[in-house]
Amino acid sequence: MNILILGSGGREHSLAWAVLQNPKCDKLIVAPGNAGIAAIADCASLDINDGPEVVGFVDENNIDFVIIGPEAPLAAGVADDLRAAGILVFGPSKAAAALEASKAFTKEICAAAKAPTAAYGHFTDAASAHAYLAQHPAPIVIKADGLAAGKGVIIAQTDAEAAAAVDTMFDGTFGQAGAEVVIEDFMEGEEASFFVLCDGATVLPIGTAQDHKRVGDGDTGPNTGGMGAYSPAPVLTDAIAERALDEIIRPTMAEMAKRGTPYQGVLYAGLMIKDGAPRLVEYNARFGDPECQVLMMRLGAQAFDLLHAAAESRLGEMRVNWAEDHAVTVVMAARGYPGAYEKGSPITGLDRLPEDSSHMVFHAGTAEQDGQIVSAGGRVLNVTVRGDSLADAQAKAYRLVEAIDWPGGFYRRDIGWRALS
Repeated sequence: MNILILGSGGREHSLAWAVLQNPKCDKLIVAPGNAGIAAIADCASLDINDGPEVVGFVDENNIDFVIIGPEAPLAAGVADDLRAAGILVFGPSKAAAALEASKAFTKEICAAAKAPTAAYGHFTDAASAHAYLAQHPAPIVIKADGLAAGKGVIIAQTDAEAAAAVDTMFDGTFGQAGAEVVIEDFMEGEEASFFVLCDGATVLPIGTAQDHKRVGDGDTGPNTGGMGAYSPAPVLTDAIAERALDEIIRPTMAEMAKRGTPYQGVLYAGLMIKDGAPRLVEYNARFGDPECQVLMMRLGAQAFDLLHAAAESRLGEMRVNWAEDHAVTVVMAARGYPGAYEKGSPITGLDRLPEDSSHMVFHAGTAEQDGQIVSAGGRVLNVTVRGDSLADAQAKAYRLVEAIDWPGGFYRRDIGWRALS
């Protein structure tokens, strides 16, 4: 099969790596890709948020199957344009992707499905939001309603922080994403990520992970797009996962189908777990990043078969084969991230690192300049390793990190700390 993956980050590099393990892949193109992806697949310059342009590229290049990586093309309806043209695609429709694109929509669906989640208010102006805060003291969570690249969530520990967060949302910091704001009760517990594939009817769990959102060790500092992850997440036990399926995910999928917008693709449920009970924090309509990296490392070649089955509505005949292993990914980011950072700093030592089924450096924000790899984003590299235990995988991952020479970068030194402690 000829396969096209849309996207340019670490998630897409790991998807490309997994797809290439499968013998069904004859040709792989990634658009637009990055310097690391270019080493294993063809990269193409393409506006991935422009449905007609993507359809034209697919036709011109005899593509059999399209995998959509990031959320922006999903929210733009690219999957709808591909399906309308008769092209097989992995990714939900624009209407179904509203589970990520609108926090308020997700809350509405949860209410209809009776799925446990935090109480909330939805606001289109700052005055109303401040009035709500006056009746709901901190700690409290303020979210931009729309897509904000993983940064539109502020957990306010004081009333002053909450008021400032509302003002930040409505002052245009997050663009159109912050034109509407959702304010949620703060949920106590431990957060974990649960990934399932859906084909409109069948729901198939494919793994758990735990992300590290805060920029600093010990989960300190501002939120980021993710500074590292590990899989599996021990806090998300089989019993809790089954409860999440029964109480949250399957009712959500049934409600979406009832509304005439069945969900097809990967559904990422962020769960808050306390006393064995899961509650929904948020849905994402795509693989998390960097959680995708640890999932792909553990799934390997079967990942392609699972995505293909979801696209063809064959999930009922599939099963996931897990090894008794663990994976860790450590994000190396540009100094200053998630604030202002410089691009173009050189990275060396990558060519000396192993690349195999247990060790990979997935590129996120990289480019090639005069034959050298340089930084081209905030989150730049995802050093990803499998091991027999979480401690083993963590130790191996940090050995690789320390072998990379990048003075312009930094990383957290405690990925996996919750499970290991």
